[in-house]
Amino acid sequence: MFDAAPAPFRIGAEAAVDLHRPVMLDEALAGLGLRSGALAPNPIYVDATFGRGGHSRAILERLAGCGVLHALDRDPAAVAHARAVFGGFPNFVIHHRNFADIGRLAQELGIAGRVDGVLMDLGVSSPQLDDAARGFSFAKDGPLDMRMDPQAGESAAAWLARAQEAEIAEVLWRFGEERNSRRIARRIVEARQRTPLTSTAQLAALIEGVQGPRSRVRGGKAGASRPRIHPATRSFQAIRIHVNRELQALECALDTVIDVLAPGGRLVVISFHSLEDRIVKHRLRDAARSDAPRLRLLGKQFPSDDECAANPRARSAVLRVAERLGGQP
Repeated sequence: MFDAAPAPFRIGAEAAVDLHRPVMLDEALAGLGLRSGALAPNPIYVDATFGRGGHSRAILERLAGCGVLHALDRDPAAVAHARAVFGGFPNFVIHHRNFADIGRLAQELGIAGRVDGVLMDLGVSSPQLDDAARGFSFAKDGPLDMRMDPQAGESAAAWLARAQEAEIAEVLWRFGEERNSRRIARRIVEARQRTPLTSTAQLAALIEGVQGPRSRVRGGKAGASRPRIHPATRSFQAIRIHVNRELQALECALDTVIDVLAPGGRLVVISFHSLEDRIVKHRLRDAARSDAPRLRLLGKQFPSDDECAANPRARSAVLRVAERLGGQP
């Protein structure tokens, strides 16, 4: 879809000690316009979802010391990682902010309408999933937390302890498309009367014991294999999305990001489930098809078969690219 060329600059080994594997890295760089052609004078880029910096590292390599890369993350652990690994680079700035604040932050920094590219990778980072203490995954037992920022908001355990059965069922269905939502919600309410749900293993075992139809993987490519997934997958996704208000944050970010971009600036969004991708698709399409269009759609891509084989977490990814049209913000 986009021309590819090797990056001319490499960050030192001190920044490479990180096992997080960024999804669709080459496609993201190409979508941002960083794989071919000359850079704009004093370019400005924004990694709105830093994670563990896999995409940021590659953007910095391409910038080769010029311009500036602003990165955002609501997770204090991600911000600490950014400062430790990338703090020595004068053209890198990390902000402890939710990416929903991207428009406000751009105004504060005086870069609104001047940014050459914005990347939004909507997935949970591998270190978050792999750290049992964060409570994102049922694969390892840990506290039932799931907050992107453990210092703010209500944990999953606290919400499940107080929510009504109908509310739990609605969240599981709306954000997880879980066909057993009512059965699982009923079982949660019954179980918490006997003992509080405080661990991921407790919740996963409870869900696994609920009888009903089982889900398969939603593949991005036609004809892709769709093996059965763990019965708790969709419920954990739904609770995480609800606790962190992820879809509301995405809508806020998409509503303001166009004014952040310079004319010709690129927006790249990588989503991992249909709810996210539906919001991205509709928001970008509306901005491109209005009476006064503000974006030009440059298409979508899926990860390659090789990437999916090497990194199973990439299998549901969809990458969309849009370019801001001319005019004043």
